[in-house]
Amino acid sequence: MEYRLTDFLPTTKKELDLRGWTEVDVILFSGDAYVDHPSFGAAVIGRVLEAAGYKVAIVPQPDWHGDYRDFKKLGRPRLFFGISPGCMDSMVNKYTANRRLRSEDAYSPDGRHDMRPEYPTIVYSRILRELYPDVPIVLGGIEASLRRLTHYDYWQDRLRPCILCDAPADIITYGMGEKTTLELARRLDEGQPVSALHDLPQIVYLANKQDIPGGITEQDIVLHSHEECLQDKRKQAENFRHIEEQSNMIHAQRLIQPLGSLKAEGRCLTSDSSRQPSCVVVNPPYPPMTTAELDASFDLPYTRQPHPKYKGKRIPAYEMIKHSVNIHRGCFGGCAFCTISAHQGKFIACRSKESILKEVRQVVQMPDFKGYLSDLGGPSANMYGMKGRNIKACEKCKRPSCVHPQICPNLDTNHSALLDIYRAVDAVPGVKKSFIGSGVRYDLILHHSKDEASNQAAKEYAHELITRHVSGRLKVAPEHTSDKVLQLMRKPSFQQFYDFKRIFDRINKEEHLNQQIIPYFISSHPGCTEQDMAQLAEITKQLNFHLEQVQDFTPTPMTVSTETWYTGYDPYTLEKVYSAHSQKEKLAQRQYFFWYKETNNSQRATDSRQHTSDSKYHDHHRAKPYREEPAKEKRGRHRRHP
Repeated sequence: MEYRLTDFLPTTKKELDLRGWTEVDVILFSGDAYVDHPSFGAAVIGRVLEAAGYKVAIVPQPDWHGDYRDFKKLGRPRLFFGISPGCMDSMVNKYTANRRLRSEDAYSPDGRHDMRPEYPTIVYSRILRELYPDVPIVLGGIEASLRRLTHYDYWQDRLRPCILCDAPADIITYGMGEKTTLELARRLDEGQPVSALHDLPQIVYLANKQDIPGGITEQDIVLHSHEECLQDKRKQAENFRHIEEQSNMIHAQRLIQPLGSLKAEGRCLTSDSSRQPSCVVVNPPYPPMTTAELDASFDLPYTRQPHPKYKGKRIPAYEMIKHSVNIHRGCFGGCAFCTISAHQGKFIACRSKESILKEVRQVVQMPDFKGYLSDLGGPSANMYGMKGRNIKACEKCKRPSCVHPQICPNLDTNHSALLDIYRAVDAVPGVKKSFIGSGVRYDLILHHSKDEASNQAAKEYAHELITRHVSGRLKVAPEHTSDKVLQLMRKPSFQQFYDFKRIFDRINKEEHLNQQIIPYFISSHPGCTEQDMAQLAEITKQLNFHLEQVQDFTPTPMTVSTETWYTGYDPYTLEKVYSAHSQKEKLAQRQYFFWYKETNNSQRATDSRQHTSDSKYHDHHRAKPYREEPAKEKRGRHRRHP
């Protein structure tokens, strides 16, 4: 289908003129190329605001050098500037775990490296504050969301405060931002000042103690200050347990973190420079989106294409997901290295079958569609429709994972709803095959429930998945072979991988198929020693795996693994944990992946796969909007961030 220029959100003054607009309500600045697709956060927020009647424009990848003309070209918005640095953390997007420059920027035209700065959230907001000191600035996306409190920055190798202390913006809308952004726009449209919006759910702001709505109460959790965390790593570890628990609760508490000496340093800049704040305040999130709310977001009139300005140019991330469909948000896996729950939460929000089929039919109409859907999944492939049987028990639960250390007896693991989606999609005219590219949780397939219907559905799912939805290679994520390391990763025992592989091999033999199972592994994760990697090499050699999908652990903000790696403590037990820190230690571990290669090829083999591995999490991240994830900002088979 051919689209007109006016079918996209306007990006230039000329495009505003085509619509007859003399001003806009909201201007979004994005670190990614503008792809009008529900897997790209800036497009989602723009379309949601547009559907509510607001005039929205987007400036993708503005030039931050020289005279800042890209920041001036659309003028001053009536309500606010929004900043979405991109679907993937800018530093994970730019550098490997070894801090080497990646081969390409997957979210830029032709993979160009020079289209965004490091930390675009900070760079863009400083420019906008300089040019328009009185216009509200709202931050969204994974980069700001996962830096909402004191966090370790691997690339600077130091502890950093809330990103609002470096980016002179007014508010962060963390997590999936549709509901927060709409309410924020509505209240600004009513004439309320930004300072009156501090009661909004799912926002972060800076304030003095006396200005916090309702004051600090017994219901609030007051964290150790940023200054205390700088002086004592154990306090940073203690903080993180509260942060993660509250990120995964239906009824969370407000988090307040004093800044300490940062106030005196004067680095916490806001539009009201007369009163420097002393605290970071994180309001509890909205409840998980309902099916109707999620459908409303996905059913907006996306063209599903890059803006016409990119004609003839390749946007790698778009090429990977253009024929895929996301069916849910959230992930209750709670993997220690993953940022999904910190951004999307652990509760699953599902699209309706009707909404999914509507998007599938739209994909079928794409001129280059050959009948094959590349992925029908989400942050994890097989969590669609799963939830707690007793919701009241879920409302009180603080567990970051519903499947670790064992699957919660309250969790309904029935795969029937997902099987119904698969079969309905495969019946759509024009669909030859739908593949599952998202990571499959084999522990859910292997789980023996008290409900025999669930057990039968799991067997049916395994058979249908393996016989109808594998594109020759099925990706799964054991992550390691050592149960000690897997415990710290919050992953099931490697014995379950053996169990699933037996099922996979049996079904392939019975159906006369020649398919491979492709496991993902991580080196240098906290708790992992060189001896553990030697064991991994021996086991994978016995299994005849020539490993390809591997990753050297990359510490990224707001994961248990990163906090353990930086502080040296498990945030939940406060026991000391060994981590490989030096490049020599990390390289020594990484080389065990490639026992079948010559030693002088090991480094090159690892680096050549580094971009693919790191982006997987964010590909699911990326592809699920502000969804920005990765992520486990490690690799990211987990998806979608608005």
